[in-house]
Amino acid sequence: MALDTPALALWLTVAAIGAYHGLNPAMGWPLAVANGLGARRGAAVFATLAPLGAGHLAAMAVVLLPFAALGGIANWQRPVRLAAGLLVLAYGMYRLVDTRHPRALARVRPTQLAWWSFLVATAHGAGLMLLPFALGLCAPARGMPAALAGGLATALAVSAVHTGAMMAAGLAAAWVVYRYVGLGCLTRGWLNLDRAWGASLALTGGCSAALALG
Repeated sequence: MALDTPALALWLTVAAIGAYHGLNPAMGWPLAVANGLGARRGAAVFATLAPLGAGHLAAMAVVLLPFAALGGIANWQRPVRLAAGLLVLAYGMYRLVDTRHPRALARVRPTQLAWWSFLVATAHGAGLMLLPFALGLCAPARGMPAALAGGLATALAVSAVHTGAMMAAGLAAAWVVYRYVGLGCLTRGWLNLDRAWGASLALTGGCSAALALG
């Protein structure tokens, strides 16, 4: 089925945010590089990204599914969108003020990569960034069962598309660093994206809340 222009723009945004998450070193691709260098084989790079992607997918779904289930009901569309926008705005402001990483992340064992990925994506508000776009794609259907099923299916699709783009971008970054550059580039040219991340969350949440009120 052909997508209209607004829906296509939302799906492309979901994929673009996934690529942005994948390129961000905080989402874990340096771990894939380190695993490949330690094992001295490129296959180890690919193997590490699988659990990282699984954890990221779970973090997206945990945030999106409850809101999508409510947002798919026509009578609740406006309050749910407004609440989601304000939540994303508030978390973005928090990330601008406090850029520290939770200490609990440092205590996750290297064998628990999927769990680490879930926690780090949640701590960064990665799922929250997707929330306004997912709700924009959850068009209300007639009847509560159809609305609920459509909202959940859309939320799962958004999570999958986003995570696929995240893994593709993360794999590209990991492979270039593993094959040609080396992990030393992170010590020479590390970019702190935390404040940019917080600003993008705040901007997304503010725009979403404004559209819900309009």
